[in-house]
Amino acid sequence: MTTAVLQERDRRVTVAGYQLAVRQLHHPEKTNESRPVLVFLHEALGCITQWRDFPEALAIATGCDALIYDRPGHGRSAPLKSPRKPDYLSREALDILPALLQELNISQIIPVGHSDGGSIALIFAAAFPKMTTAAVCEAAHVFVEEITLKGIRAAVENYYQSDVPKKLARHHGKNTEPMVKAWYETWLSAAFRNWDITDVLPQIITPLLLLQGSDDEYGTTAQLNAIVNGTQGPAEVHLLAECGHTPHRQQREATLAKMARFISSLLSNNAY
Repeated sequence: MTTAVLQERDRRVTVAGYQLAVRQLHHPEKTNESRPVLVFLHEALGCITQWRDFPEALAIATGCDALIYDRPGHGRSAPLKSPRKPDYLSREALDILPALLQELNISQIIPVGHSDGGSIALIFAAAFPKMTTAAVCEAAHVFVEEITLKGIRAAVENYYQSDVPKKLARHHGKNTEPMVKAWYETWLSAAFRNWDITDVLPQIITPLLLLQGSDDEYGTTAQLNAIVNGTQGPAEVHLLAECGHTPHRQQREATLAKMARFISSLLSNNAY
């Protein structure tokens, strides 16, 4: 098991009025405490357990500690207190995540974000460049595309006509139905149609690793192009063949290798 050499701690932390489920992975024999923490930011319907063993594997491959947490309304965290607003991803990046890092006394991170989590990673990197050693994004969105809305409509139809609710409930419990509704009602709303975070991209100076599947059902390469053209720092881009919206599951070994090499090379060059 990849967790054998790591110390794992599950806890609950109150941040911004929400009790969040948090998992921390620590290298017990680590001697260089200056190494940044990998912070895993899940997708729209994700949580700690849906990352499976990927965080452990990447933490071991890079020698970094890791933090994984359930956002409000997900997994074992407290439910959402009110309907989402169109700026909910910015609120996650600018309010929830910084408060959590402060509570856990973490000052330097490499956010590893998938889908919604990738968008959060980009917003955080733009706002907190001194805290962000680098950022890793899988299938991040920076604006709304028609393919995204089409994919969400198809996912909603499948949700209500299959056993997906039972599968998600194993991870999210009572949060399942409210979480799913918050996702599709927000993204399919008229108010969200003009959501766009390309205006924050020029503030990003940190190195980026960008991954997307060639068969991503929720986005096109226009997302990658916008990020590369909009940011100020170096960006390494990989379009993975025969891969959909979830590279860390659908192309696990290739994704793990690319992330590990990018992070390890960066840390080596900066003498961590």
